[in-house]
Amino acid sequence: MRKPQGHHNKEPQGILRIIGGQWRSRKLHFQAAEGLRPTSDRIRETLFNWLSPTIHGAHCLDLFAGSGALGLEALSRYADHCDFVETDANTCRDIREHLNILQCSSGLVHCQSAETYLANRTIAHDIIFLDPPFHKALLAPVIAALASKHLKFGTLIYIETATDEPLPSLPTNWHIEKEKKAGQVNYRLISVSS
Repeated sequence: MRKPQGHHNKEPQGILRIIGGQWRSRKLHFQAAEGLRPTSDRIRETLFNWLSPTIHGAHCLDLFAGSGALGLEALSRYADHCDFVETDANTCRDIREHLNILQCSSGLVHCQSAETYLANRTIAHDIIFLDPPFHKALLAPVIAALASKHLKFGTLIYIETATDEPLPSLPTNWHIEKEKKAGQVNYRLISVSS
């Protein structure tokens, strides 16, 4: 991305484009950070096609929020609420700014680790997004923590990994409903039975 002449950004920036719903085609800027890798437009398009029967009115949890791409897309498509969980303070600030720009009061940003958030909360969300930085071994402990929360029947969980990362063992009541590959990314939609 070329910077306008005379404009000196200290941090490189990325652009997130919302692809559907009330904020369709809105572009939001975010600062680059280590491991920050927004879910691609192509994958988000497929994911939200999968979620279209359930996204309206849903309570969502974006556990490794990063740019906020998944949670913001959910809110654009009329999810009732999204909790964004992210450890990086600058990234948290960006998500709050995005919610402010969009005049959205249905999102809440929690600047803490996924494990800390899960340890201190009752999880009654309808849809949970798990898209951690790749190759950091972050999924297994979070899956174990979620499994201990007695998630309600019908909870949907989205998991994104690099193609060369094995999927951690899933609880016996988690069932892979849909699974696809795009480039170097594997992504799946999982449902919780009882």
